[in-house]
Amino acid sequence: MRDRLLSRPVLDLDIAVEGDPRAIARHLALAAGGPVFQLSGQFGAWRVHAPDHAWQIDIAVLQGDSIEEDLAQRDFTINAIAEPLDGGPLLDPHDGAGDLERRCLRMVAPESFDRDPLRVLRLARFAAGLGFEPEAATVAAAAERAPRIVEVAQERVFGELKHVMTGDGALEGLVLMEQLRLTEHVLPELTALRGVEQNRFHHLDVHDHTLAVLAAAIELERDPAAVFGAEDGAAIAAFLAEPLADELTRAGALRFGALLHDAGKPATRDFTPEGNVTFIGHDREGARIARDVLTRLRASERLKAHVAALAEHHLRLGFLVHRRPLDRRSVYRYLRTCEPVEVDVTLLSVADRLATRGDKAEPAIAAHLELANELIGAALAWRSAGRRTPLVRGTDLAQALGIDPGPRLGELLGAIDEAAYAGEVSTRDEAVELARGLLQ
Repeated sequence: MRDRLLSRPVLDLDIAVEGDPRAIARHLALAAGGPVFQLSGQFGAWRVHAPDHAWQIDIAVLQGDSIEEDLAQRDFTINAIAEPLDGGPLLDPHDGAGDLERRCLRMVAPESFDRDPLRVLRLARFAAGLGFEPEAATVAAAAERAPRIVEVAQERVFGELKHVMTGDGALEGLVLMEQLRLTEHVLPELTALRGVEQNRFHHLDVHDHTLAVLAAAIELERDPAAVFGAEDGAAIAAFLAEPLADELTRAGALRFGALLHDAGKPATRDFTPEGNVTFIGHDREGARIARDVLTRLRASERLKAHVAALAEHHLRLGFLVHRRPLDRRSVYRYLRTCEPVEVDVTLLSVADRLATRGDKAEPAIAAHLELANELIGAALAWRSAGRRTPLVRGTDLAQALGIDPGPRLGELLGAIDEAAYAGEVSTRDEAVELARGLLQ
């Protein structure tokens, strides 16, 4: 009802029924030709999907003796609106429709958060997704109960956090999480960044810099052509829209990468003999922390590996800025090292650079963007090419050279691949001769 009244697409229906929801769900699934399964034993809820998963219907037992009692147990007034299936006036005992017009998030009752502590995080989720302003009393009641989020299964926490991170108001949602004292329980690694001062090339501490990087990543997502031009911008937009893992697109995963890319800085902060701040090794430490965070949240292995790789490689493009112009071998090494996040991490490095505005920021940003524009096309082409057919296979090379399979053979195959990318060899015989020369 909320989405329909907001003129948003309605692809998810919630139906409360008296009687057995299982029988109704199975009847609907049979009629639709889609799958059906039980969602919750506690509330007796069942879900029916369309065959192509274009829509879903959740059917649950009426909570209480009437629909009014059922609605009184909902989280926010905008979610406590109902309509009879056979039509008729809206049932809106808590003025949810009015709150939709006022763009206000208001609890049905303080006890809403006691019934399910996850609803405190849902407050941030709806603030991020709808751009609504939470009512002061609702914020106070939610903050009081925020510590109980630790009682909630991490899978459910991650489900709501994904909505916060991918909402149009993701930054506002994260700020609200801070106000609610949720972040210290859900993402203590983000809280740990607050007050960690950096060197003179940064104008913000690590926490605020992280949010600035996230903001820059969101802007890149919205308008990649502003940085990369129309042709590459269109390719990047299509790339970021691709599904990746855990119901996240590559754009959503990039947002998590931005949030966690500097998570290793508190543990690696040090000083040079001259007193300058350093964070040597924070890329590797950040990769470890990113994996730990997503493991705790029960994310998939693919998402964990992806975000960890973003943290591990986010400095590599910056290291190449002073080596321009890059030859083909240098481009190859960058792409090969960063694979399979060669495009994603190039975008992250741009967001990171745009958010770093301390001493000499403007010339540093200009040089970084120039190199990123050179590399992004190569990265997109590298990814589009997919698995490349080698000029010579390992067994053939080993036989031609009279060596056994092992690490040295792998090094020679890598050298051939690099030389082929650089255009220095193009046939099997040339590849074998190159390997023979290296071996000698």
